[in-house]
Amino acid sequence: MSETAIKISNLTKEYKMFNSKKDRLIEAIFPNKIKRHTTFKALDNLDLEINKGEVVGVLGKNGAGKSTLLKIVTGVVSPSSGKININGKVSSLLELGTAFNPDLTGIENIYQHGQVMGLTNEKIEEKKQEIIDFADIGEHLYQPVKTYSSGMFARLAFACAINVDPDILIVDEVLSVGDMAFQLKCFKKFEQFKKDGKTILFVSHSVGDILKNCTRAIILEQGKKIYDGDIKEGVEKYKKIMVGLDDSNEKEQETENKKEDEKENEKENTVSQENEDLEDWKHNFIQNPNLTEYGDGRAEVIDYGMFDSKGRPINAFDNNEVIILKSKIKFNEDVSDPIFTMSIKDFQGTTYTGTNTDIEKILTGKYKKGDIVVVEFKQKIPITAGKYTLSFSCTKFNVQGNLEVLNRKYDALLVDAITTKNTVGIIRIDSDISIKKLTK
Repeated sequence: MSETAIKISNLTKEYKMFNSKKDRLIEAIFPNKIKRHTTFKALDNLDLEINKGEVVGVLGKNGAGKSTLLKIVTGVVSPSSGKININGKVSSLLELGTAFNPDLTGIENIYQHGQVMGLTNEKIEEKKQEIIDFADIGEHLYQPVKTYSSGMFARLAFACAINVDPDILIVDEVLSVGDMAFQLKCFKKFEQFKKDGKTILFVSHSVGDILKNCTRAIILEQGKKIYDGDIKEGVEKYKKIMVGLDDSNEKEQETENKKEDEKENEKENTVSQENEDLEDWKHNFIQNPNLTEYGDGRAEVIDYGMFDSKGRPINAFDNNEVIILKSKIKFNEDVSDPIFTMSIKDFQGTTYTGTNTDIEKILTGKYKKGDIVVVEFKQKIPITAGKYTLSFSCTKFNVQGNLEVLNRKYDALLVDAITTKNTVGIIRIDSDISIKKLTK
């Protein structure tokens, strides 16, 4: 056990599910006679061993059991059965501020949080200034926490949680709190923990963060562990799971291999592609319910998606690999020389890049009412890792040279850019670097 930080054996967590409050009350009154609940297994007979110094990324769909696992490790939730052994002091960035008393001041809550974490008063005094400097909320520190904005509350809670020098750090989607300057401090602290050999259990829906920060991946599905191993392979498997193309499904893999073998027959390939283009793409992706749409209606962008070089749908793209952005446009009137476009923006609305058939000097021709066209944009997109939106549109210039919008679907899909190396700025530059030492 000396090199093991966390050991979990046959861990199961069950929750009772009631259809109504009445059913819950009846069963509470007659617990041994009447059963009014069904059982939901958040974790199902889970085995997991994490060694000291490992940074383990936990992946899975919503409801897979990720947060339940972290809550059990931190002691917030008790398991229904099984064993868990923790070797070291645990600090969690899970439910920030749960130990805070809203009526106490920030400085008083620093002491209370430290006591809950098992620190002596001497140790709290030693860490206090570090927490104050990290939170950086000024004189608000001496006001009741209930008067704080959500941002100030998160800053102080994060500072308390991360500055107690834990052996094991539990992180659940909370590294990016506060403004950008504070987020930078959070990530620097996280990097320092990694360098210090801390054990980290990290849950994030951002596969880019998982790739950059973790040394090992586990994937949960319906409370079971379905993958445990190499981080890059795990991320690829997770991406396929998210679009229903899990390569553990042998039949799907055999079908995919068969399609590749049949590439020799050009006619069959063409028919297969046409059938594929008739399918609905959007359901494979994370669609934005708040997309912006407008236009005069002469054409409509009826479908869109992002695909890897083999044509498989993906929700995240490696900024060093070729990807294909596709849109499907239906014409409601006769249109000559339309312009087909795509663009990529960050969540703040800044357009990072994009192109269209006019920029690329492509003549698009004439289309009649009822025609449907598939447009493919194939390229590498070397932007920094992060979360982005994809936009697609159909426009044209009229005889006066003015741009007319037939249909625009802005921020239609939500995607992740991932990378295997860090980037300075917003564009990835793959430089060949040489070093030459000049002797005196």
